[in-house]
Amino acid sequence: MAHPPLHILWRDEDLVAVYKPAGWLVHRTGLDAGETRFVMQALRDQLGRHVYPVHRLDKGTCGVLLMALHPEAARALGQAFERHAVRKRYLALVRGGVPGAVDVVHALRPDDAPPDAPVQPAHTRFCGLARLDWPEAADPRFSSTRLSLVEAWPTTGRRHQVRRHLKHLAHPIIGDATHGKGPLNRWWAERLGLQRLWLHAWQITVPHPATGAPLVIDSGVRWPGSEARAEPSSAQDWQRLLGLPGWQPINGA
Repeated sequence: MAHPPLHILWRDEDLVAVYKPAGWLVHRTGLDAGETRFVMQALRDQLGRHVYPVHRLDKGTCGVLLMALHPEAARALGQAFERHAVRKRYLALVRGGVPGAVDVVHALRPDDAPPDAPVQPAHTRFCGLARLDWPEAADPRFSSTRLSLVEAWPTTGRRHQVRRHLKHLAHPIIGDATHGKGPLNRWWAERLGLQRLWLHAWQITVPHPATGAPLVIDSGVRWPGSEARAEPSSAQDWQRLLGLPGWQPINGA
């Protein structure tokens, strides 16, 4: 099945960064045998050369994804991830009103670990960027429904860390079928016209594999109160969401 070309955010002789659409897998896996959309295979065909994955994004998450273009770059980037020299920033649409800044230090077990498995340290910084009061109530106890746009900086790399830490804060991500609220997810899907996980890999800062200099790549998505910039066509769902009337920037964001 043919798919539109992936949007390239950065490319040089050593690496390429693309906008991964929501619903795509990074590479083939037997756990999702019916899927036909794979970034690694599509990008290989698009560039006409082999690419090497150096990190992953969940199927439902969209945004910046890096691939190395040769084994030496793959090794250097992999080592940067291992020594925690890579900084990742995410955007998430969450339930309720989030204050300007929150630090979460909450240890996590792997998702599939038994209850008595040891926990692993996990730390995420959150900052509320904007909020939206929808003039309908998802909960009959209230007259409206509040959403917040949150920026997340995970300083550790546990699986589903951002999603699980937002659940811990009682601000689950809209559309998160595993760690969110099913009735609220369905309520918002009806109003937004989209059923998806509202988590976006917005920016990555990585030491360049050839020079070691910091390389900063972002997806181009901007939120209410931030500077304007053209977004990739594959980010139209986020553009539509953040273009809704009523968004209010959070002071200090």
